[in-house]
Amino acid sequence: SPAANTENAFSPMVRYSTHVQGIGWQANAFDGGMAGTYGQGLRLEGITLSLGTIGIPGDIRYKTHIENIGWETSWKSNGDVSGTTGQSLRLEAIQIELTGEMANRFDVYYRVHCQNIGWMGWAKNGAQAASAGYGYRLEGIEVRLVPKDGVAPGETADAFRDRAA
Repeated sequence: SPAANTENAFSPMVRYSTHVQGIGWQANAFDGGMAGTYGQGLRLEGITLSLGTIGIPGDIRYKTHIENIGWETSWKSNGDVSGTTGQSLRLEAIQIELTGEMANRFDVYYRVHCQNIGWMGWAKNGAQAASAGYGYRLEGIEVRLVPKDGVAPGETADAFRDRAA
């Protein structure tokens, strides 16, 4: 996993934290840093995301696909918990997008470490990331903002796998 991107000082800060099986809430990760784990067989159960104060109107919003529940019906934002805690339910997929002027100025990219697959490609701007129909857990995630229509942080192929497709 690459280190957090600190060279693009103009890039707005995105902050995120994951609730991990047997660990609980982890410390925040920032701007492409990894949240969660990999190689430990631990499921992500919940996630929060928020933007730093950068003076641009808009927000980051997100929703997850939860074991035995499916896709959440409403988007979460501003550090609200997406997923569950204390229910031993794995996150299986995620969508993240920007709103308002933030969406006009930036793209949000995210990639996940998925059980039995490993690191997947970078999804962007609300696209589904991870898998559907496999019952695989999310284990780790990286999130990064890129200036609108800028270069993706890495490979974008294979960001989502759907067993039904």
